[in-house]
Amino acid sequence: MGTKLKNIGLIGLGMVAGAIGMGTQLDAMAQKSAGNPLPIEELRQLADVFGLIKSDYVEPVDDKKLLTEAISGMVSSLDPHSAYLDKKAFKELREGTQGKFVGLGIEVGMEDGYVKVISPIEDSPAYRAGIKAGDLITRLDSTPVKGLTLDEAVKKMRGEPNTKITLTIARKDEDKPIITTITRQEIRVQSVKSKIVEPGYAWLRVAQFQEPTVDDMAKKIAALYAQDPNLKGLVLDLRNDPGGVLPGAIGVSAAFLPKDVVVTSTNGQLPDSKASFYARREFYATRAVGDPLAKLPDAIKKIPMVVLVNSGSASASEIVAGALQDYKRATIMGTQTFGKGSVQTIRQLSADTAVKLTTARYYTPSGRSIQAKGIVPDLMVDETAEGDGLNGLRLREADLQKHLINDKDKEAEARPAVDELEEEQRIAALEKKRKPLEFGSKDDFQLAQALNHLKGLPVILSKAKVEVKKEPGINQPKTDSKTEPKTDDKK
Repeated sequence: MGTKLKNIGLIGLGMVAGAIGMGTQLDAMAQKSAGNPLPIEELRQLADVFGLIKSDYVEPVDDKKLLTEAISGMVSSLDPHSAYLDKKAFKELREGTQGKFVGLGIEVGMEDGYVKVISPIEDSPAYRAGIKAGDLITRLDSTPVKGLTLDEAVKKMRGEPNTKITLTIARKDEDKPIITTITRQEIRVQSVKSKIVEPGYAWLRVAQFQEPTVDDMAKKIAALYAQDPNLKGLVLDLRNDPGGVLPGAIGVSAAFLPKDVVVTSTNGQLPDSKASFYARREFYATRAVGDPLAKLPDAIKKIPMVVLVNSGSASASEIVAGALQDYKRATIMGTQTFGKGSVQTIRQLSADTAVKLTTARYYTPSGRSIQAKGIVPDLMVDETAEGDGLNGLRLREADLQKHLINDKDKEAEARPAVDELEEEQRIAALEKKRKPLEFGSKDDFQLAQALNHLKGLPVILSKAKVEVKKEPGINQPKTDSKTEPKTDDKK
């Protein structure tokens, strides 16, 4: 198969896009060794190499740099999600989980090598400066954007509070570039969006699982029912949600499931990594008092639901989708998820450095391991009526080097080829001509199919044929390998 293409979704500046750790804990001290004796001979070799570099390398090397790089290399060699966090990386991770960062306040993607503004965040510096959806950012200060990756561009737009950056913008229907200087500020991001998409039907989107997510979701659900007390269906949108903190996933699941049921379980080497997490306040409430879900309408436990997922849905998103699927509480629709079924725990080394270490695998309530496999939807539906586009060509967990195996299903390692190189290039060419998809908009094909399913109308299923190992008790995905779209007539 040809080179994989990575389809970048919406990224709030300062937020990390990808399957980052779902079980984040901040410990004041690193845990002690499990009691295994230290490998003295190997440690002596490490010291010998350190000494050789200090004495023989072509130029002097700082001790701290050598040791930091040794730690970083040791941790990163384990799997794609374990990492050493220096001062900057540790600060960014904490900001991401808290739902705040210092930047301009825009959701962005890439188009033709430029940064494209998907949407300015309301009342942010970018919003007040008049930045509009669809704007193309061509220069950051004196640096041309073309040639930069999206992550590199995002890092340049971030910075310290009250520092300035000059953007050069190309805007449709404007003959000349727009040059504007914006002052960076702390941005607080709402991880949950919602709206009534049509009478009786609501859309609830979780873009990332952060510390405030459960509180934000509860407020959004209450507002939806205040607007329409007789809701007949709800679409929970987890597409391109890279994950986040575990309590957020527990709380979102608990909002729709019976009280006290198991939402997920974990298993690892340490005794405290062997645990089950329940739909109870102590597993999701981040505040010392009160239950953010206590005042939700009773109807939320029974409202017909569709959960939208895609290959960008990872980690905490997969916990929610897996739990709602196992209990048959919702129909999962879309495409197979990323497959990140591992728990990352933050072990603090100093006041401003830490190690992000994979400490366990997590499982759905029925015991399915998501690692390197993901959640297979009940109804396979492409991103558009024409096909799944670049979404179907994105890297997934099973494509990453050194990824953990699925301990419950060794066959999860093998992935069928998505397409030949020629087909990938054809899809990529089509995607360049198509404007970025805004989830929840009138052009959102998968949302339209979710609404059709809730109403009992035909659903246009995926054209791609997907081979999936049958799992007892789980609805098998409906797909079609023919060129003509197939519909699912809900009875």
